[in-house]
Amino acid sequence: MDAERLITAGRDALAQSGTVPEILAEAWQAQILAQAIGARLALYGPVGLRGEARALSETGGRGCAGLDCPTVRADGVRAARLTRVADERGTLLALNALLGEVGMALVGVACATDEEGLYWQCIEAIDAADESSDRVRGMLRRLAARGPERGERPPDAVRGRGDPLVERTGLSALPEGPDLCTPGSVDSTASP
Repeated sequence: MDAERLITAGRDALAQSGTVPEILAEAWQAQILAQAIGARLALYGPVGLRGEARALSETGGRGCAGLDCPTVRADGVRAARLTRVADERGTLLALNALLGEVGMALVGVACATDEEGLYWQCIEAIDAADESSDRVRGMLRRLAARGPERGERPPDAVRGRGDPLVERTGLSALPEGPDLCTPGSVDSTASP
């Protein structure tokens, strides 16, 4: 499954988490996913990103080690379903958003707990999410500096390789929403 779809699933699951164990499980899932995305980009990503991607993979691994192994929901470890990173920039932007949301959720847990062990576990996980986010932002800077004129790889669909799930089932790809990081892509004056 494409990385962006897994990240979206993680963001949705985190938003629906209502208990401390669920939030910790989603923080763990996010770090495992960061590790998997980093490893995938280290092997198959643009050459200029491979060092940072390796570092992201290591940071994600340390981040999930800091959390007690949670009870994983019925859908299992999301990162195990990662098959490709179709759009490096889009994936990194989405991963950065997920890591930020995880950090905020963990701050809420840390502030609400009276249990010292849980508090410090949350603080370590917040640090790990922040470090992973730093790595992601570094990769985004490298991508921006490289720019399209320096041989950016076209997406798989352009190179004649589409999503195998889409090809097997005949389903179309999910529609994309507005890019919230591009000025002017969303009308900021619209009322909710």
